Amino acid sequence: MRPPEVPFIGAKDHGTVCLMGIPLDRTPSYRPGTSLAPRAIREVSELLETYSPYLELDLNDVPFEDLGDLSPLIGSLEGSLLWIQETAEELIEKGKKLLAMGGEHLITLPLVRAYLKRWPDMVVVHLDAHMDLRNEYEGHHLSHATVMRRVWEVVEGRVYQLGIRSGTKEEWRFSQRQCWLCPYDLSRMGECLYKIGNAPVYLTIDLDVLDPAYLPGTGTPEGGGITPGDLFSSLPLFLERNLVGVDVVELSPAYDPSGASAILAAKVVRETLLLLGSGLYL
Repeated sequence: MRPPEVPFIGAKDHGTVCLMGIPLDRTPSYRPGTSLAPRAIREVSELLETYSPYLELDLNDVPFEDLGDLSPLIGSLEGSLLWIQETAEELIEKGKKLLAMGGEHLITLPLVRAYLKRWPDMVVVHLDAHMDLRNEYEGHHLSHATVMRRVWEVVEGRVYQLGIRSGTKEEWRFSQRQCWLCPYDLSRMGECLYKIGNAPVYLTIDLDVLDPAYLPGTGTPEGGGITPGDLFSSLPLFLERNLVGVDVVELSPAYDPSGASAILAAKVVRETLLLLGSGLYL
C-alpha cells in the first residue's frame, strides 16, 4: 500500500472507516485514465468543507483513515483482481468499512466477492449510465463492460440498477427480467431501498451516472444523465439502511482540465464516507 501524498480532508491516523485508492485501469473501452483518479480526488478534497448539509454530518466527527493506494497493479488481470479481493478481505476481517476509489469499474467485482464472505446475503445497488451487463466484451469476460454481469452471478441476482441510460438490447432485456431496474434517473431510490429492507447493501457509483455537462472527466461519457442535485438528495436515503461498503469509480481527470469533475467526485466521496461512518462518532 502506498501512503497518500495528500490525505483526503478530515482523515485520521486510525479509523473504522477506511478510504483506499485502487488505480486499476486495464480494460477501458474508450478513454483510459482512471488510474489518476485517487490522487486527483485527494488533492482537490481540501477545497471542500468537512460538513455535509445534505446529511448533517461532519467528517471531523467520523473515525476514518486514508490508507493510500494499492501499489501499481501489474501482471495478469486475474492476479490483480485477486490481490484487490484479498486486501479487502483482510480489512473486512478487522471490522473495517471500506470506501474504494477507482480506478475502473471492474474493481467492484473483487470487492463484492470479499464482502460476500462476511455478508452472504448482501445486495448491490448500482448507479451508472451503462448496464455493464454484457456476458463478454471484445472476447473478454472480465471488463468494465461486463462487471455487473459477473457481480450479478456472484450475488445470485441481487442487483438493483438506477440511472441507467445506455446498453445493448440484450442488456436491457436481461436487466428488466433479472435485476431491479429504475432507468434514466434515481426517482425510485426510496422504493428500491424499502424493498431491500435491512439486508446488507453494497453501493457502487460509476461517476458517469452524472450528466457529462457536470462531470465530463470520465472515460465513457453518456448524455442525458442525472444532476449532482439528484444524486446528493438521494444519498441520505441510505442513512436508514445497512450500508456495508462503497466504491466510487471511473473518474478520468485528464479529460476535464478545469478540475470540476475531480471536485465533484471528491464531494461524492465525502458524502459516501459520511454514510459509512454514520453512527460511528469520535
